[in-house]
Amino acid sequence: MEDTFGRRINYLRVSVTDRCNLRCRYCMPEEGVPLKNHDDILRLEEIVRLVQAALQVGIKRIRLTGGEPLVRKNLVSLVRELASLPGLEEISLTTNGQLLESLALPLKEAGLKRVNISLDTLQPDRYSFITRGGSIEAVWRGIRAALAAGLVPVKLNVVVVRGFNEDEILDFASLALREPLHVRFIELMPIGTAAGEYFGYVPLQEIWKRLAANFKLEPMLDLPGNGPARSFRVAGGPGSVGFIGALSEHFCSRCNRLRLTADGKLRPCLYWQAEVDMKTPLRSGASVTELARLFQQAVCLKPWGHRLEAGWNEGSFMCQLGG
Repeated sequence: MEDTFGRRINYLRVSVTDRCNLRCRYCMPEEGVPLKNHDDILRLEEIVRLVQAALQVGIKRIRLTGGEPLVRKNLVSLVRELASLPGLEEISLTTNGQLLESLALPLKEAGLKRVNISLDTLQPDRYSFITRGGSIEAVWRGIRAALAAGLVPVKLNVVVVRGFNEDEILDFASLALREPLHVRFIELMPIGTAAGEYFGYVPLQEIWKRLAANFKLEPMLDLPGNGPARSFRVAGGPGSVGFIGALSEHFCSRCNRLRLTADGKLRPCLYWQAEVDMKTPLRSGASVTELARLFQQAVCLKPWGHRLEAGWNEGSFMCQLGG
């Protein structure tokens, strides 16, 4: 598929749940967010059918997200079903790592290729604060299990927030000197509870200057699933650092993705409210070919770029959109 601006769309992010076992402060309020009813959430077999349709029109890679995808029951079975579909080249997953220790090997054996793990601080007390009670020890056990299982490259997603963890930028880069881990520094996006929180925003240029003054960084083009990140090998170490800047360095011109929400809405852009209802026709008996046409319809709706700098004007949170 190509959109109206000539971008080839071959990547689908699939949210398998709107539930999460953490309450990260920049993501959602302490009491959580309103959850969809069980019947509103796509069943596993429905997810498989929609991915089948997506494969018919050029989707090659999928990433499972949430909420927190590892809280979804029978996720290993879903990965196994998806991995058996002809034409699907890769399945990856984004997780907070709390439940990864016991699931890393079963997921790898089912067909999962690699994982991204959210980790915004290396300090236990800070981690407990930002997540409202999460265990950094559980994350590290999950990281070790992912490496042992071969879910590589293991990427760590670090959202940099001024006044919270910008003093750990060098510590994370030093981690890439010691470990085969790929640290991606991500600009805080004003979505959900972070909307309007520009006092916490740290631009990529500031992060880059700190790193470049302390490390030798070598451009890296061969990191699997690099997506919107600009990646650099940390000279002398087995890992790398990467930079994702939705605000200061728009990557819209090379965006290749669609997002399927847990309740069956197909969004051509995270930051636009336009979406295509996939669940209603799916449950009304639409064929795989008819569902494939809806994927093409969503691609035609894809805008040239987001307008995030203009503000977040909907009540949704990242965990509800497949962050």
